[in-house]
Amino acid sequence: MNNICRNVLNSRNITILLNRTLTTSVSINRTLSSISKKSPVVVQNNFFAHSTRCYSDSPPPQDNKLPKLLPDFPIVVWPSFFYTIKNFILFNFIIKPYLDRDFNLPDFVGASKKAVEVVSRRVAEGDVKSLDGLVTNDVISNVQQAISMMSLSQREEIAIESDDIYFSFPYQVGIIFNEEEGKEQKRFVEITMVYHTLKGLSSMRSRGEEPPMSLGMMPEYQKRISICNYRFIREFTKGVNDEWTVNLLNHFKPADNN
Repeated sequence: MNNICRNVLNSRNITILLNRTLTTSVSINRTLSSISKKSPVVVQNNFFAHSTRCYSDSPPPQDNKLPKLLPDFPIVVWPSFFYTIKNFILFNFIIKPYLDRDFNLPDFVGASKKAVEVVSRRVAEGDVKSLDGLVTNDVISNVQQAISMMSLSQREEIAIESDDIYFSFPYQVGIIFNEEEGKEQKRFVEITMVYHTLKGLSSMRSRGEEPPMSLGMMPEYQKRISICNYRFIREFTKGVNDEWTVNLLNHFKPADNN
């Protein structure tokens, strides 16, 4: 009889405990429901707070990545063996004997570096309209549109000092004949130049320092290296006194593609 009474009591205790647990659970659910109904903003803020933390570790956008000024033209980095042979023939057997006896390639390269310095600085300053006479009109309008979408830091990367150019070469030489019926044949020469620059090179050399030959493989130099493609054109039609002008230009940084 005693055992039966004990079992009944234990059963009642368990029932009471279960009822209390259920009551507590209902109370918690009501509380959560009340919070979600009365203050949904709190729950939403917690969600966005966690979302912000999730994306805070993602890499920042590359604001200094330099877009091409003329995206329709391919970039050139290194010489072409075929073009080098062809250029030698055109310089020595076509241009000098028949178009310009005073033409001298080293003088042209030196003058072209100064032109790159002037043009790049004005582009970086946003003063593209002042390039009239130095750059063809179609290029001026395209460059104006390109720099309007650049940040200030991106435009600053365009400015080049001629003394910062450590390697340059004529990539391609072209001779153009434009024939119009009833008119004298027009003759043009185009020279595409490539310039490798290291920002701050002139300052280094003024301190007696020289960059290593493998500077392109060293991280401390990679971000300071930029490459420019400039194409110069001049009319050599008989009786026409023309000057070299730029009809293509691009600036890019190899590190942007790494």
